[in-house]
Amino acid sequence: MSKKTKLVAAIVIAAASFAVYSVKDHFQESTKSTPAASQSQVVSAQQDLAELEYEGTQTIEINQNNPTFSKETLSTTKGPWENYGDLDHLNRATNAEALLNKKLMPTEKRGEISSVTPTGWHSKKINGQYLYNRSHLIGYQLSGENANWKNLITGTRQLNSPEMLRFEMDVKYYLEKSPKNYVRYSVVPVFRDDELLARGVHMMAQSIGSDDIHFNVYIFNVQNGVTLNYADGSSTIGTSKQDTTASSTASPNEEYADSNGKGLIKGSKSGIYHLPGSKYYDKTTNPKAWFKTIDEAKKAGYRPAK
Repeated sequence: MSKKTKLVAAIVIAAASFAVYSVKDHFQESTKSTPAASQSQVVSAQQDLAELEYEGTQTIEINQNNPTFSKETLSTTKGPWENYGDLDHLNRATNAEALLNKKLMPTEKRGEISSVTPTGWHSKKINGQYLYNRSHLIGYQLSGENANWKNLITGTRQLNSPEMLRFEMDVKYYLEKSPKNYVRYSVVPVFRDDELLARGVHMMAQSIGSDDIHFNVYIFNVQNGVTLNYADGSSTIGTSKQDTTASSTASPNEEYADSNGKGLIKGSKSGIYHLPGSKYYDKTTNPKAWFKTIDEAKKAGYRPAK
């Protein structure tokens, strides 16, 4: 991380420490139960995050990776809950807060979400793959939310997967271990001024009664090899200052793994491996094998998709 980024991140940490306020009135309750206690969020930190410039590291830690949840919202007394903030004056999603538990996880196949067109949306393909995804703030695998306008933003393919996905999968694995496991979870899209495309997302999570899940990160909404116009979501292909330090070419030994060391590269039954964010990754729903690197997949006899 550059000195400039460290300096701005330090400002964010200071804001997180001293500028906490109740935002209970800014959230609309979902049909699922919610706690009586107010929720807490940082006042100025989101604006500070919006001023950060991407310098090659897509995910950075905030507040030394320590979440800043209030004690009241860590209570499991009333069970799991979800809250989704109202769309703002520009129809942008604002925040998603939850106390996650296995009870909230979906039991049915994911539904269609193409009816939702979040701000900054463009249905554009680059090299045969869509540039943007309808990115859930709280992932479907954690909440079962489908076409919820308040829970979807326009996110680049690599923001969605592998960046957000690896954190979501860690939480998913933890919740599946026991019905007694709870995770306080928060995802806030970060916009600069009146721009329609989020600059990134601020994600925090804390498992209740343990530090098995514990993170506070900011993920830049960028795509390697593409220059994004955050004002309206339009884009141009080509290297820019935005991505000169990031390579769009996957290295054979580059690791794709979650924090538990589980590989994220899928090996299909047809002998093809799929990298996170690739065209058929999400469509490969029942992989035969998982790998950490391309080299591992190739040694196991898998080939890349054509």
